[in-house]
Amino acid sequence: MNDGILESSSAEKTRIRAVYGKREVNDERYSWFNPGHQFIAQQRERRLLDLLRRYGFAALQSKSILEVGCGTGQWLRDFVKWGARPDKLAGIDLLADRLSTAQQLCSQGVRIQCADAAQLPFADNVFDLVFQSTVFTSILDSELRHRVAAEMMRVLKRDGVIVWYDYHLNNPWNQDVRGVKRREIYKLFSDCTVDLKRITLLPAVARTLAPYSYFSCYLLEKVPLLCSHYLGVIRKN
Repeated sequence: MNDGILESSSAEKTRIRAVYGKREVNDERYSWFNPGHQFIAQQRERRLLDLLRRYGFAALQSKSILEVGCGTGQWLRDFVKWGARPDKLAGIDLLADRLSTAQQLCSQGVRIQCADAAQLPFADNVFDLVFQSTVFTSILDSELRHRVAAEMMRVLKRDGVIVWYDYHLNNPWNQDVRGVKRREIYKLFSDCTVDLKRITLLPAVARTLAPYSYFSCYLLEKVPLLCSHYLGVIRKN
């Protein structure tokens, strides 16, 4: 890799640390007592569990799982709730303070470490499932996105799956993120089978309506144009 690309990737990682290091961990928008977040999270959980079941991952206790960009460990705790064994779970993140919280909250045995997703500290072909949630949206540099995708593929077992959950839309009020379109996902994982579905009612809409009517949110989420994320599975060919 040439020096220009390395310098660009290093600058992008510095930007990510700076931007996300300033963000509030206890943002009220993501509180379980916020009806909008509650609706989004519960719908997402149902859809994700159905996806895992359809792809033969209902027996999570036997699966080795890595989360790329685990933050404070919410998804790692969810995987334990769904049946995964803590000693088969691993999570990495760039932000050490987030990981300190994750280590306090996650079950004993979960491997949590500060690491770069573009240089994962794991051997080849060791995980049954590699999970990412809103990581790629946070990376604005195209080359770095490709390096992270390649690393996720490298550590994935031949018959394993990558589970993808991320925005496909840009946020006009947040210039620090960029949605990842279907075409780009296909390019990032060009030698793979990719199965994506649009889910998650636009968060602004969910936060506005959920305090008054979950049913209205449920109906609107059935309209693909009103959904902000892709949820899907990526498999090696």
